[in-house]
Amino acid sequence: MQVTRAGEYAIIGLLYLAKQPADRTVMIDEISEKERIPKSFLAKIFQSLAKGGFVLSHRGAGGGFSLAKPADEINLLQILNCIESAFALQKCVTIDPECVVSHDRLTSCALCGVFAEAQSRVNEVFVRTTLQDLLKPQDASAHPARPSAVLN
Repeated sequence: MQVTRAGEYAIIGLLYLAKQPADRTVMIDEISEKERIPKSFLAKIFQSLAKGGFVLSHRGAGGGFSLAKPADEINLLQILNCIESAFALQKCVTIDPECVVSHDRLTSCALCGVFAEAQSRVNEVFVRTTLQDLLKPQDASAHPARPSAVLN
C-alpha cells in the first residue's frame, strides 16, 4: 500500500489552507506555486475535496478556497478516503474483498488476518491524526524520514 501523490497533495493543500487566517480564501494558483504542486492536478484534487465537504469554493473577486470545517475536525483517514476511494493495504481488506491468489483462499488465507490487523492499526494512526496535529512542530526523532528496516 502506498498513499498516492493525489492523497499526499490533498493533505498538503489542506494544510496550506489550515495555516491561513479563518477569513482568508486562497486561490489554487497560490497553493500550487507555494507548495510546488501542478496547478491542473491540484484543481482536480480540490474538486474532490469540495465534493467531500473538506473545502468551500468561493467565486468572484476575492474568491478561492477555504476549509469547510476546523482543522481539528479533519483527520487524515477522511482525506485519504475522499481522494483514494479504497484506501487499503491489500484487496482482501476492502469493502469488496478479493484474494489475489484465488477466491477459495479468501476465507482461509492466513495473510488476510495479518493484513486486517495491519489495516486497523494504520487506520487508527490516520484517524487520530488531524490537520491541526500536523500544524504543530514535529519532533524529528519521533518521525524519522525513513523508517529503518528490521532484518532477521
